[in-house]
Amino acid sequence: MVGLYSVTLCCCIQSSSSLSLPFFSTNPRRLFPCNISLSRIFTIRSCQNHTNYGGIRLEETVQVVHAKSVKLRLDSWISSRISGISRARVQSSIKSGLVSVNGRVVDKVSHNVKFGDKVTCTISELQPLRAEPEDMPLDIVYEDEHLLVVNKPPHMVVHPAPGNPTGTLVNGILHHCNLPTVAISSQEVLSDAEDRSDDDERSYSSSCESSIRPGIVHRLDKGTSGLLVVAKQDEHAHAHLSEQFKQHTIQRVYISLTSGVPSALTGRIDIPIGRDVNNRIRMTAIPGPIKQGRARHAASRFKVVETLAGGGSALVEWRLETGRTHQIRAHAKYIGIPLLGDEVYGGTRSMALSLLRPRIPSTCHSELSLLLSKLERPCLHALALGFTHPCTREEIHFSCPPPPDFSDILCLLRKMGM
Repeated sequence: MVGLYSVTLCCCIQSSSSLSLPFFSTNPRRLFPCNISLSRIFTIRSCQNHTNYGGIRLEETVQVVHAKSVKLRLDSWISSRISGISRARVQSSIKSGLVSVNGRVVDKVSHNVKFGDKVTCTISELQPLRAEPEDMPLDIVYEDEHLLVVNKPPHMVVHPAPGNPTGTLVNGILHHCNLPTVAISSQEVLSDAEDRSDDDERSYSSSCESSIRPGIVHRLDKGTSGLLVVAKQDEHAHAHLSEQFKQHTIQRVYISLTSGVPSALTGRIDIPIGRDVNNRIRMTAIPGPIKQGRARHAASRFKVVETLAGGGSALVEWRLETGRTHQIRAHAKYIGIPLLGDEVYGGTRSMALSLLRPRIPSTCHSELSLLLSKLERPCLHALALGFTHPCTREEIHFSCPPPPDFSDILCLLRKMGM
């Protein structure tokens, strides 16, 4: 039950806050089951203060109790044994031949380990990241000599990282703007424990950040589609846009398809967000006073634009007062409406089917199952973006409809509700 002290709800929709757009037509052991015990045979020194992890060596024996049917992936197991390290970093070490199981080198990240396996692992050194210009299609909504606004497709990563060195939006922008390859040394690469995920509002003004992410002043998660503003090689434009994000004056509107419908048509969620201690790739809403290093202030406003499929789903508009990592996804889960397709935050295919099937005609079941099976990302789209132009001081606003994977499901849910 959501506490009313933290979530403000009301039952009427205020039209003044809505968009008038044609689209609106109507713990280290966390990875293992409780019956598995892992015993450390060789104790490695604490990695809490490491920012590099290069050279860290792990020698350990896997111990499993009464869990013959459980499969433990090698990369997952190692990640759970070295606090704070990323899965991508471990996978890179495995692929580099730095991991052995029972004395034999294993270079397959999905290799399954079992009881009694002796695992030896040395974490590879960080390699310099290079962002090469790449010729790729970009959906550019607006461009002038100072900046451009891009409609990012789903599944595209915004900037290079150890696990995604190519095919990113930055690679495409470098080519589009005729900019040279950029590189940073291994000492400059962000820590594995650094929060590098989704739409976080922290600006990138340091030489380290801007060198690998030229012009990027905010981010969208890999699975999120929609509008992103990018400064060109103009320090003034970059600094001015970054300040607007810092001051929360950027206007951002997102839309989502949810599993279920919120209990109120509109509301404001003011709940801090921090890293989930049981799952490093997931954030979580943490009610109560903000504890230093545990969570950060986060506030989101939501409005139900349309109830779909007899109440099995909803088209929800989100307006952010802050821009924390996975903020919408974590807040949506907190109020009991995880986003469709968001496997990390509970919006699983099975949950969607359990909510929708009883409310729709049986003749639509197979079509619904097919569409949901093709959905490989959370149904979240950055619909509108507004800001003050850093040079002209003009207030400019942009919007773009969601891509086919989102709109196809929306159309089907609308049809099912008729």
